[in-house]
Amino acid sequence: MRQCIGCQEMKSKKEMLRILKTAEGEVVLDTTGRKNGRGAYICWSGECLKKARKNRSLERSLKMAIPSEVYDSLEKELDKIGME
Repeated sequence: MRQCIGCQEMKSKKEMLRILKTAEGEVVLDTTGRKNGRGAYICWSGECLKKARKNRSLERSLKMAIPSEVYDSLEKELDKIGME
């Protein structure tokens, strides 16, 4: 079980999307859930990403400052994955 950084609900890993901070300090979506790096989990909902952005919970989870461009690209990728 993992906790969503947006809505704070506990769900299984398979029901959530992993956001990953790589060793180079890059923030990416980990669709496989197996890449190396520090991860945070979020629901497949855009609402949870908005809550995480507002509360800065992603920044706390990944222990780094997150520029707004990264949030924008995560939002676009989440929309793209949700449409498939």
